[in-house]
Amino acid sequence: MTRGLHEEGNPTHRIRVEHNKDTLLIHLSDEAGAAWTTVAVDRATREWAVAQRPRQMEAADAALRQLYV
Repeated sequence: MTRGLHEEGNPTHRIRVEHNKDTLLIHLSDEAGAAWTTVAVDRATREWAVAQRPRQMEAADAALRQLYV
C-alpha cells in the first residue's frame, strides 16, 4: 500500500509511505523534488536504515540493502 502527500504551495516537495507485512518505507523528496531520502524500517525489530540518492527507487534499494544485508 502507498500513501503520498505534498507540501501546500510546493507540490514537488513530497513524502510517500509504503508498507508490506515486513517493511515500512518512508520516501522524502528534497525541497525541489530532485532527490530522495528513504528510511526503511523492519516492522518486527524496528531496526532502520537511511539512504539518499537522486532517484526514489535507488534510495529505496540502498536503504533496503543496508537494512537486510
